[in-house]
Amino acid sequence: MKIHWQGDRLIVAEGDITRFDGDAIVNAANKSLQGGGGVDGAIHRAAGSELLEACRELRRTTWPDGLPVGEVTMTPGFRLPASQVIHTVGPVFAKSEDRSGQLADCYRNALRLAGEHRFKRLAFPAISTGIYGYPADAAAKIVAGVMGETLPEFPGLTVTLMFFSSSDAEGFLENASLST
Repeated sequence: MKIHWQGDRLIVAEGDITRFDGDAIVNAANKSLQGGGGVDGAIHRAAGSELLEACRELRRTTWPDGLPVGEVTMTPGFRLPASQVIHTVGPVFAKSEDRSGQLADCYRNALRLAGEHRFKRLAFPAISTGIYGYPADAAAKIVAGVMGETLPEFPGLTVTLMFFSSSDAEGFLENASLST
């Protein structure tokens, strides 16, 4: 993991989220919770088939219609270094509709779930900025805002925003107003 920026309890890093050794990682899941491409597929592959079975159980018992955008649910991490996976579904970007509140909810609700479980270390990927097409510059402003407003509610929690590439991490930092 390469650190690009570090504040008091917020870290911007480049690396593979499936190798994050902490209490939990956040999965940018799809509504079906059945795995997919991008971060979701990578997390499912690294965690092993038990993750898919746990997600199927959530669909049978808790989320029969799928996980709604902005909501969160949690499973064990199985073969991942992180002990838990918090799944959230980000919004698909639409020029004709403001979905910034939905993206903020993904981060806000994951932080709250981590806080409820008294987690100490949590990592997020860049939710919705891949195939869902959310502009990375707009997402950076939303994420920085949520971190500034919500992270202080959980003083024992340190968050890593994990980007796959150096250019993604640097792009986030250019668009997010972060203070130390």
